[in-house]
Amino acid sequence: MLKKKRNKFLIVLIALLAVFIAINSNSNSTLDNEESGFSVRDTASITKVFIADNGINEALLQRTRQGWLVNKKFPANKRSVDFLLETIKKIKVKSPVSKASRNNVVKRLAGSAVKVEIYQNVPRINLFNRVKLFYHEKRTKVFFVGDVTQNNLGTYMLMEGAENPYIVYIPGFRGFVSVRFSPKPDDWKSHIVFNKNLADIKSVKVENHKNPNQSFEVNIIDAMGNYDVTRLSDGSAVSDYDTLKLLNFLTSFKDLRYESRLNAILPPQRIDSILNTNPIYQITLIDVHHDTTKVIMYNKNKLPDAVTKAYEQLVPVDLDRFYGSLNNGQDFVLMQYYTFDKVLRPLSYYEKK
Repeated sequence: MLKKKRNKFLIVLIALLAVFIAINSNSNSTLDNEESGFSVRDTASITKVFIADNGINEALLQRTRQGWLVNKKFPANKRSVDFLLETIKKIKVKSPVSKASRNNVVKRLAGSAVKVEIYQNVPRINLFNRVKLFYHEKRTKVFFVGDVTQNNLGTYMLMEGAENPYIVYIPGFRGFVSVRFSPKPDDWKSHIVFNKNLADIKSVKVENHKNPNQSFEVNIIDAMGNYDVTRLSDGSAVSDYDTLKLLNFLTSFKDLRYESRLNAILPPQRIDSILNTNPIYQITLIDVHHDTTKVIMYNKNKLPDAVTKAYEQLVPVDLDRFYGSLNNGQDFVLMQYYTFDKVLRPLSYYEKK
């Protein structure tokens, strides 16, 4: 008798769970199919955002334990990603596109819109929004971001599978949101070159190609301020050094950033030409996990390339900016002396007088 009651109870419980799952699934599908449901309230649940245009540009932003990545390998600019998530959370519909404009807007969206896919970590079972079980990653929204309205205060957007486009905006923001959904990977990459705390550094080598006698390497022996300093020109040890200056040097490798990435701006032939010139500096940092970060630096001419080719040696060198090659040559960037001067000082600066 007890066994039969127990079985009936289990059957009823399973049936109730099935009903809840069905209701939850239907409500989710209804929300997913809403023509104007572009925003995501819980941006903490977003695991991936895929953005692509009709050309060759694709950017996959993926959340990991170490932070956001671009296209599964490049660290993302945290500020840019936070800005995107804020946009996804705050975006609202201002109005549907008028019937008179609908066909024209849809055609423009088909030709030049950016496709956005949002993935979230969502529960398979959600009981009254209180009990959430069996989380999994799911593509929850797909929409297209078009151009701006005539008054530049709205952006045309269309949900995948929907018939009607909408004009969207961000309350309190005067402008358009399309620029926040860039499909170009370079727009999302972190500009970090070095970002190491003193405790994370094992050694730093500075090669001064303009004056090789001023090249040196610092190996950290312990946390008490003991270092091995080597003059690279002859391999000799430098024992009489200024400990405080070396400490300031080693603590300067936190949050050093480049200005802009040039791979998609300069022609490949121009980049190759610059890389074939003699570098001016090279910095190699090895951390305590034996990971190596290396940047090779090159002079930048102060005048445009057309003038440079015509006058060659008469063209002055830019004293504010220089070029850099990072990530084993994958990234060609523009850097500022103002930012990097503190780690480019010659060996003589650290020697006691």
